[in-house]
Amino acid sequence: MELWTSARDRRAIRSVSTRHPDFTLADAYAVQREIRALDLADGAVLVGHKIGATSEAIQRMFGIDHPDFGYLADRMLLSDGACLSPDRFIAPKVEGELAFRMGADISGGSVTASDVLDATSVVLPALEVLDSRFANWEIELVDTVADNASCALAVLGQGVPPGDIDLSAEQMVFEAGNSVQTARGTAVMGHPAQSVACLVRILDSFGEGIRAGDIVLAGSWAAAVDLLPGSTVKASFGALGSVSLSMDWSDACPRG
Repeated sequence: MELWTSARDRRAIRSVSTRHPDFTLADAYAVQREIRALDLADGAVLVGHKIGATSEAIQRMFGIDHPDFGYLADRMLLSDGACLSPDRFIAPKVEGELAFRMGADISGGSVTASDVLDATSVVLPALEVLDSRFANWEIELVDTVADNASCALAVLGQGVPPGDIDLSAEQMVFEAGNSVQTARGTAVMGHPAQSVACLVRILDSFGEGIRAGDIVLAGSWAAAVDLLPGSTVKASFGALGSVSLSMDWSDACPRG
């Protein structure tokens, strides 16, 4: 599988849409499932999902008009303060968002944001690192879907029970080098839990759901920025806390 090998070798390839103009969204999700199967056969454990392109900022950035989704494996999740080596990636970007840890199974084609909050044990500040196997990020929606929605890994902060917190009113301050962005939870489909509900409904069309204990990345609140060597990135969410990562060539940063 060319895409799977590309990620392991950190080698960019030409986009699928360029080489195969008739490549459909159904084809793309079929490829994503094949890559997931290869990862699981290689020892990875499935621990959750991500929904992407949930905010107008990200849709504008990548020229798409509706969400996509991918999977999360255990080896893709790191703890707050993680130090990343540049040689783990091809052309990384980073974005700030919330993650939901589910306390109960949830599935079905009519799930609402309220259902999601009822099933959630904690929400966590998160930094998602994106990477593309396709050269220069020259991608269409089918490319990013085949490429696991461009998800490389996620760094997670401490979890907070959602309780009475209005996630749509929370503000994020996203600091990456000289770039500072602010956004509110309304940027993610009006409410981050609505984004997760959308994912549940999409998964239902594939005969799947979300399991208790799964982590769900609910979508970026602001535009992704390039993740450069020597940089430190932090997303702060008020009552929900903060999360940070750094990228460096230091021996302290895991490679591979």
